[in-house]
Amino acid sequence: MLRFWWRLVAFGFRLLYNELAFTSDYVSFVVSLGAWRCWQRAALRHLDVPPGTHILELAHGTGQLQLDLNARGYVPVGYDLSPYMGRIARTKLLRHHLPSRLARGRAQQLPFASASFPVVVSTFPTDFIFQPETLHEIYRVLQPEGLLLIVPNGALTGGSLTGAALEGLYRITGQRGGEGFDIHSYLLPFGFAAHLVYETCPRSVATVIIARKLP
Repeated sequence: MLRFWWRLVAFGFRLLYNELAFTSDYVSFVVSLGAWRCWQRAALRHLDVPPGTHILELAHGTGQLQLDLNARGYVPVGYDLSPYMGRIARTKLLRHHLPSRLARGRAQQLPFASASFPVVVSTFPTDFIFQPETLHEIYRVLQPEGLLLIVPNGALTGGSLTGAALEGLYRITGQRGGEGFDIHSYLLPFGFAAHLVYETCPRSVATVIIARKLP
């Protein structure tokens, strides 16, 4: 029964990232009680590079962070496996008269030259982001002392019944847990010095992993 449940959860997420991708922005808003964009933008608070810098976003989704990066004067490049997300993001960028620097493929095989980017960012990625093949590729495409920013999740803290119910939903779909996980010890063998920070958002808090490429 438990195996069936996790297969059902995986199928639901596959639909959300693909055939139902057009609902993603709305679903994200609802399940975060409107805090999703604040959670996503938490990564931007830790960018330490000047405008004009090329930034690689892994799993760009519907392109919301691409818009934010453009608005701050950066040169974002998006990469995502889902063709559905790619079409939505491209349409959104064109609607705002912005260049569409998007590519499609697996994060375990990045089609970029070594040391191409000073920053790689990923917000709410699935577990692919911590796979060894992905981390090796991120290390490869980052410039010396390059920055990896990951927003793995956000948590509702308002204490409302709705918030508690949504937190319960997060847990039963596998989006919670890992308390006490030592991110520094995990990422160090892949060449990163990492730590966690927590950014306050309305009725919630966003977790940000800040990892620096070691020589």
